Parts: sequence; structure tokens; C-alpha cells
Amino acid sequence: MEKAGPVPAYWTGPYRGASINPGLTAPSSGPRPSEPGIADPRLVSARRAVRRVCSLFVPLLAIAIGASSFARADESPTLVPPQFVAPVRAEPPPTTRSLLLDAYVLGSSVFAVGERGALIRSDDSGQNWEAIRVPISATFTGITFADTHRGWIVGHDGAILLTNDGGMNWAPYELKDGTEISLLDVLATDVHNAIAVGAFGTCLVTADAGRSWTARKVVEEDLHLNRLTRGRGTEFFLAGERGTLLRFPEIRENPERLSTGYEGSLNGVLLLADQGLLAYGLRGHAFRSADNGATWSPVEGLPPVLLSTALKTKSGLIVLAGQARVFLVSRDDGRTFTPWNTPLTTAVAKIVEAPDGSILTFGDSGVNRLRPPPSSAPAPSPAAGSAPSS
Repeated sequence: MEKAGPVPAYWTGPYRGASINPGLTAPSSGPRPSEPGIADPRLVSARRAVRRVCSLFVPLLAIAIGASSFARADESPTLVPPQFVAPVRAEPPPTTRSLLLDAYVLGSSVFAVGERGALIRSDDSGQNWEAIRVPISATFTGITFADTHRGWIVGHDGAILLTNDGGMNWAPYELKDGTEISLLDVLATDVHNAIAVGAFGTCLVTADAGRSWTARKVVEEDLHLNRLTRGRGTEFFLAGERGTLLRFPEIRENPERLSTGYEGSLNGVLLLADQGLLAYGLRGHAFRSADNGATWSPVEGLPPVLLSTALKTKSGLIVLAGQARVFLVSRDDGRTFTPWNTPLTTAVAKIVEAPDGSILTFGDSGVNRLRPPPSSAPAPSPAAGSAPSS
């Protein structure tokens, strides 16, 4: 691994802040026809390999994609056994300033992935990071671990990588004709089983620890499948375009389709207390369920921005984040939200809670380390001209 260096401080003391990305942003190529003005930002065509990857991500900002750029769900891909390949790079290894799209907390370590084969690791709650070299330079969009040893990374150009040593070394699977497939997320349900999803209904599953993968059709239409979320017990959830929300009792069973009543894109699901769930998506739409998805109620009063990621902290706070520098905090298990002011000025793709309790954000400006929001709402400022209480 190569040292990526410390993260500059926003605060002194135990909370130190983040590096800001100088000029990685590239213009969007336009909106996706199905939803004017908003598209799935992690879906970048393989044709863009000769250009800089847009600094937008799922589910964050807008990137248009042509249907010809990806394989359809009914075209079963062929996978070949994995093999280690000598790393070949035409550019410096990634740093904390790279565009980062997903992250995973594994014990005392935090891993993050992003553009141009970015894979970084921190063992001190995000204060310092090391870059891990990998054999391919595709944009990585998802990372998961089954245990402290085995994990997977997925991304554009059909990228699938496996580790069996806790993330120190990664072996790529060669997905034949995989350059036409864009994978957006991956979830390991145990050391043998994992599922990866992506553009145009792409879904791949493995039951043999990644030695082979099988295409599976989970939606009838060629919809983009955005994010997987582990549920209670063996169940998990899948959120996607046009209100797609699926609950899998376990990985080998057919999913149950849930309905929030919303027909726009959903970008993820967060587990709440008891049987609670929070689904979130475009234009400030979020929905809360108290019965594990059987019924849903809209969360009112959210700003009309794209919500891309959610987090429940160990203290029970719910944090929503995404486009337009918006951070929202709930102190009543997702029933209501209030703004959380942070120093960030760029969009966020993923937020996690570091082992020391600080909040790590990953997105357009790389990784940022934030002091967690207060557990109680700040007291309102006194009205101008009012006398102080005695």
C-alpha cells in the first residue's frame, strides 16, 4: 500500500476534517430521458474510458447514458475464473482527493472506492489513508465484506474483484464482454453468497464464494438497480428506478415487491428501530415504514434535492445527505428531519460512522471527516431585541 497522507483539519482536537478536490469536476452530458434533469450518476459508459470520469455519482448528480452502452438484463454474461494480473497504471495511484463512491467499515478499518480504480484504507477512523493498488483501473461503485477476510468490489466495465485476506490484495474476475455492463452495488450475505446489481436490470449472484456468477432477472423492465441494503436476519432490500423497492427473504428466494406509492427513483433503504425502514430518493422524497415495508408514509418537509445516502449512528441519530450540500438529521427515528450545517460544499455519495464516532463522507471532494451532529437539537436563537431571561 502507498501512503495517501493525512487529511487536513477542519477542527483541532480529535476531529480533523477533509481534503477538498481541486478541479475533478467535469460537466454532465445531460439528463436521462426517463427523468428529466436527473439521472443515475454512477452509470458512466465504457466509451468514456478515454475521457475523465464525470465527478458525479449514484445516486447524486446527473449523467446521461445511452442504452447501447450497457448490456441488457436478458443477455447473460459469461464469467471466467479469477486470476491475479500485474498492476498497470498510466496515472498516479488514487488519494483522498479522488472521486469516491462507496465505503465500508470493517472492524477498526474503513475502506473506500471510486474513480480510476481508487481503493483506499484507513486504520485510524479516517485521519490518515493508504492507497491499495489493484490490477484494473475501472471506476469502482460498490464494496462489501462477508467477514474479516472475504470481500468484493464491483464497478464499471463489468469489474468484479475478490479479496480473501481482509482487503490487502484483490483478484479480478474477467467478465467476458463485461465492458458493456455497469455494476452499481454489491452485498455479501455470507462467505459463500453475494449479489451484485447495476444498470438496465443487471443482477449477478454467486453461491460459491465468487468462483462463478449467474445472471438473475429480478425486475421485468430494464431499470437501473441502485443500492442493496442488508435487512434483519437473512433478508435484504434493493432500491432502484421508477419506485423499484424489493425485499428478498434470503438470497436464493424470489423478491417481494414493496410500494411506497412513489414512481421516481429510490436510492436506498435504511433500517430503523424495531421494524422500521426509511426509503429515500430523488427531489427530497423519503418514506418511512413501521412494519418492515408493508405500509409507508411520506416524510414531510424535506428540501427538493436528490438524497443519495443515509446513516444511523450508534447514538440513534439518522443522517440523510446528497446533492446541493444538504445534510439532514433526525432525532426521532426518521419521523422528522432538521438541517445539519457542515463545512462541505460538494455532493456526497456515501456516509459512514467511523470507529471513533466521527462521520466520514465520500463523494465529489474525496473523503471528509466531520464532527458528528449534536444528539439534541440546537436551541433557537433569541429574537432580535428580546430581553435576556433573568
